[in-house]
Amino acid sequence: MLTGKQKRFLRAEAHHLTPIFQVGKGGVNEQMLRQISEALEVRELIKVRILDNCEEEKHDVAEALAKGTRAELVQLIGLTVVLYKESKNNKKIVLPKVEKK
Repeated sequence: MLTGKQKRFLRAEAHHLTPIFQVGKGGVNEQMLRQISEALEVRELIKVRILDNCEEEKHDVAEALAKGTRAELVQLIGLTVVLYKESKNNKKIVLPKVEKK
């Protein structure tokens, strides 16, 4: 689970990214989830665009993407979903540490 500080950090990191996947009329499917999982392993942080012709609710699509890829939903802004999953082999992003009180 990400803290607010970590989510802010990831949103800033994702700002310059362009979406590399699109969810369209067919919605979320197994093949898409597999490809997104592979991309997350390589990049750790990605954007996914929900197209206007997608018949599902955008919040449902974002939740399905996060749950199906076991990733953290960083942000849903407009029709753009930002996902983060720590890579096992290609760790690049260092999250801010959680401060203990």
